[in-house]
Amino acid sequence: MAVSVQNKIKKLRDEIQQHNYSYYVLDEPAIPDVEYDKLMRNLQKLEEANPKLITPDSPTQRVGAQPLEAFSPAKHEVPMLSLGNVFSVDELEAFEIRIKDRLKRDINIDYTAEPKLDGLAVSLVYEKGLLVRGATRGDGMTGEDITENIRTIKSVPLKLRKHKKLPSKLEVRGEVFIPIKDFEKMNAKARKQGEKTFVNPRNAAAGSLRQLDPKSTAARPLDIYFYSATNIEKLTTIKTQYESLQFLKELGLRICPEINKVPGYRGCLNYYEEILNKRDKLGYEIDGVVYKVNDLDLQEELGFVSRAPRWAVAHKFPAQEAVTKVERIEFQVGRTGALTPVAKLKPVFVGGVTVSNATLHNMDEVQRKDVRAGDEVIIRRAGDVIPEVVKTVLKPGSKRNKAVQAPTECPVCQSEVVRIDDEAVIRCSAGLYCPAQRKGAIKHFASRTAMDIEGLGDKLVDQLVDEEIISSVQDLFYLDKEKIVALERMGEKSTDNLLTAIETSKQTTFSRFVYSLGIREVGEATANALTDYFDNLEALLATNHEELQEIDDVGPVVAENIMAFFSQEHNREVIDALIKAGVSWEKKPKLKQSSKLEGNIFVLTGTLEKLTRTEASEKLKNLGAKVTSSVSKKTTAVIAGANPGSKVTKAEKLGVKILSEKDLEKLLKV
Repeated sequence: MAVSVQNKIKKLRDEIQQHNYSYYVLDEPAIPDVEYDKLMRNLQKLEEANPKLITPDSPTQRVGAQPLEAFSPAKHEVPMLSLGNVFSVDELEAFEIRIKDRLKRDINIDYTAEPKLDGLAVSLVYEKGLLVRGATRGDGMTGEDITENIRTIKSVPLKLRKHKKLPSKLEVRGEVFIPIKDFEKMNAKARKQGEKTFVNPRNAAAGSLRQLDPKSTAARPLDIYFYSATNIEKLTTIKTQYESLQFLKELGLRICPEINKVPGYRGCLNYYEEILNKRDKLGYEIDGVVYKVNDLDLQEELGFVSRAPRWAVAHKFPAQEAVTKVERIEFQVGRTGALTPVAKLKPVFVGGVTVSNATLHNMDEVQRKDVRAGDEVIIRRAGDVIPEVVKTVLKPGSKRNKAVQAPTECPVCQSEVVRIDDEAVIRCSAGLYCPAQRKGAIKHFASRTAMDIEGLGDKLVDQLVDEEIISSVQDLFYLDKEKIVALERMGEKSTDNLLTAIETSKQTTFSRFVYSLGIREVGEATANALTDYFDNLEALLATNHEELQEIDDVGPVVAENIMAFFSQEHNREVIDALIKAGVSWEKKPKLKQSSKLEGNIFVLTGTLEKLTRTEASEKLKNLGAKVTSSVSKKTTAVIAGANPGSKVTKAEKLGVKILSEKDLEKLLKV
C-alpha cells in the first residue's frame, strides 16, 4: 500500500514539475490553471496523510520554514563580479579593440547579448539536481544565505530536470525581479491599505528577498531569469556562452527570451537599438544590455581585471531617474475638469530628454509623497510616459516650505472645485464655462448621441476654438458664416450644411439635452432616468441630493456630481443662453393614468413570477406611483420577489413595509 502511495506522490511531483517547466521556462502552459491547482491539491492531500514521504524538493514545500532571526553569511566559491560599463559607440568599439589586443590576434568575435535586468543578482547551488543554497551577491565574495526565500519563487525549480550532462554540483547565477504589472498592482494595494509603497521594482525585489519570514517573501510576485553557470565548461562539453544558456533552459532554469547571439560590436549595436526600442513593452525593468564573448575558451584566456571580467561589458541606457529641485507646484486643468498637481522643476536631463515638468497625479499622491516647493526630488521618466516625481530627497535639518494645499477654486476660471467621496481627483465644476474644458465640452455637446450636429467634427471644433470664433457651446448658435467659410477646408457648401445642421439640432429631446451638458457620470441611461422622473428642466434644476437618489441609476456619487454642476452660476447661465438661442424639446405628454397610488414610492427587489420587474414598474407608474432603486425613509414599501437582495434588510432597519408579489397583484387591481 505504502509503495503505491509513494508512486502516486512521485508521479504527481513529476507531472507538476513538468508543468512548471512548460509554464515558466518554455512559456507554453500545457494545462489550464484550474487543472494545475487540482494536481497541487491532490499532492498536498497525499503528503498530509503521509508526512514521512514529504521531501524538500516537493512542489508543496516552497513556504514552510520558520522565520529567521538573521541571515547567515554565504561565501561564493566563484566570486560574483561586477561588470564594466560603456555608454557610446566609441566606447563599445574600444572594448572590442582591447579584447583583440589582449588576445594578440585580429579575429571575428561573436557575443551573446541579453537585456540587463534591473533586479537583484543571486547565486543558487544545486547538488545532485536539488536546490541546496541561495545567496545574495553581497560584496562579491560573500553574500547572505537566503535559501528559504529563494525557494518561495515559483519560477525557481527546487529540483532540476534529469539530464545526461547534469553535474553533481552546479552553481548558477540569476537576476530576481518583479514584473512591472505585478509591481503596480502591489503598490496600488499598499496605497489602498494605507501602507508604504515601493519606489521602484528593483527596491521591491531586494526588500522582498531580505524578509526574515519566508511567508512574507512568498506573498511578493518575485520572478527570475538565469544568465550564467560557473565553471560550466569544466563540468560539461559545452564550449559557448549561448550553448550554456540553452543547457540551463534544458535543466528547467528560466532564461530571458530576448537573449541572442550577435557578430562583432556592430551586431551588439544593432541589438542595443532593438532592445532600446522594445524597452517599454518588455514587462520588466532593464537599464541596458550585456555583451559577453561567446567562446568560453576565449573568456578564460581573457581573464579578469580587478573585480570585473575582460570578456563582458554592460551597455547602459540613458538614465531614467535623476535628482532635481521643485521650483513650484501648479495645478493644471484637463479637458474633463480634473485638476492635476504638476511639479515645475529645475530642468534636468533624464531618459534622453530635458525635463522641466513632472506629474504628481492627484492630492493623495502629493500628501503621501509630501512633495513641496523647494524640495529635491527623484524624477523618473520611462519611454513616452509623462515624467513623475518618485520621492523627495530630504537633507537632515533642512528647512522646508509649507505643505501643498488643494485649491478651493479652478485656477483657470475661478469656479468652485469639488471632490467626490472615494475619488482622489478634484475637479472644476464649471464644465460648460471653463476655458480649459471648452473643447471637450463642445465636442461632447455636438456628438451624435447628444445634440447630433452633423458636420461638426473634432477638427472643426479645434479650429473654431483656436481661431477664437467660439468660446462656449451657446456660441454655436450665433456663428458668422463669413468666418466659417474662411476656415481651412470649409467652403460655401460645407458651411451652409453646417449651419443648417446647427439650426436643425435646436429641436431635440429633454434627455438628449441633459446628456449634452456633459455632467460627470451622467450618460445616456442616467439622462433618460432623470428626464423620466422630472417633467421639465425647472424641476430638475430645483432638485436636491435626497430626491435624486430616489431615481433609478442615480447613486450618491452621481447625485453629488449633478448638484455640483447645477450649483455653478456659470453653468446655469450657459443653460439659459442655450434656451434663449432656441434650443427646445417637446413637453412630455401627460399619460392617461389612474391616481390611485399617487404619492406612493415603491422599490422592487428579487425575482417576480408573473411579471418582470420592468413590467411591474410600468404598471405601478401608470397608477401614479413612483418606482425607485434605493430604499429610504420616504419609501412606501419594498416589493420583494424570490431571492431578494440587501434592500429588504435595509427596509427592515428603516421600518419600511415589505410586500409580497400577491400584495403587488392587489395593488395593481384598479
